[in-house]
Amino acid sequence: MKTSRRNFIKATAAAVGAMSLPLPLTSSFGAENVELKIGFLPITDAAPLLIAHANGFFEEEGIKVREPIKVRSWSTLTESFLTGKFNLTHMLLPIPVWMRYNNKFPVKVLAWDHTNGSALTVHGNSGIRGFSDLDGKQIAVPYWYSMHNIILQMGLKKVGLTPVIQPQYRPLKPGQVNLFILPPSEMPAALSGKKIDGFIVAEPYNALAEIKTRARIMRFTGDIWKNHPCCVLVMHENHIREQPVFIQKAINAIVRAQLWITHNPEKTAWILSRQGRKYLPVSEKILLRVFKGYDQKTYGKGVAPQAIQHPEWGSSRIGFQPYPYSSATRFITNEMKHTLMEGKTAFLKKLDVDFVAKDLVDDSFVKNAINNIGGPEKFSAIDITHPWDREEIIEI
Repeated sequence: MKTSRRNFIKATAAAVGAMSLPLPLTSSFGAENVELKIGFLPITDAAPLLIAHANGFFEEEGIKVREPIKVRSWSTLTESFLTGKFNLTHMLLPIPVWMRYNNKFPVKVLAWDHTNGSALTVHGNSGIRGFSDLDGKQIAVPYWYSMHNIILQMGLKKVGLTPVIQPQYRPLKPGQVNLFILPPSEMPAALSGKKIDGFIVAEPYNALAEIKTRARIMRFTGDIWKNHPCCVLVMHENHIREQPVFIQKAINAIVRAQLWITHNPEKTAWILSRQGRKYLPVSEKILLRVFKGYDQKTYGKGVAPQAIQHPEWGSSRIGFQPYPYSSATRFITNEMKHTLMEGKTAFLKKLDVDFVAKDLVDDSFVKNAINNIGGPEKFSAIDITHPWDREEIIEI
């Protein structure tokens, strides 16, 4: 793990030095025939990108797109974006904060890719019912700069537990919970083999663990933070400046895909599955659990653990609302200052949350795209009386 991390940091440093410079004329965005190069992790977070590709929305908008490329880990996806292998990808929202303000890489967030879509999953027979039961446990997270790490630590601190980062063989003190990185695809097997006590990650790996190993959802993240962002859509700032028409067309296609997914969850599950276009390495049955499995009988009051404690929120297991609310960016940036992570994090203390909300995000393209498909009222998660502002609701 240490070796791969060192290699990633070296590659990132080199990439930042190269990609922060103006793009050469030979770059794909400087050429006459611009081509979209998409990278993705095999998780349902990537659904809007994949459905836009599968349904031909990019071509209908008049742009060329290559077959999306699947990668295994967030480190690989981030490094590939930094080095220019991909010019559009989904990315955990805290990652571009790290990229832009620690590494000085000119990344821009253009829209939210999805909302909710993650959960904290534990052994079915573990006796873990809530955050207080995680005392002394080993919990995997997909990446230090992730909503998963932030939300998990919010929950631990709420009940007086202390997150730590140390080798798994080292004994924990009372009140400590050990956190470590594990690629999402490895989490269900590690839980089933009792190498870990739980994991917090994106779908479909929670549903996979439920169906294949009878694991239990301890809590859906969207039941902790209502309609929270997780992955966002990012591009290089130079690309945005040089090819705004192309960028607008790409965002149009993705917003169309988000709305299509909302109205077609069953078709989405089939397209993404092994039975369909094989974007994700899981069955249609598992993906149907992701897109349709959020009910009180299975997860609500009277069930232990109670994964849904706020049915009145009207949330979904995973949602697709593209507008990047600045209130959420400010909240995330502030929480990152208080979240335990490996590596150099001193830059976080210096960040002004209001500045980050304005500087990191360019919402002009997604506003146009939303209006192009009929306006904010098309998305149920958007309050049409105040479509571009909201109050963040968090209940641990």
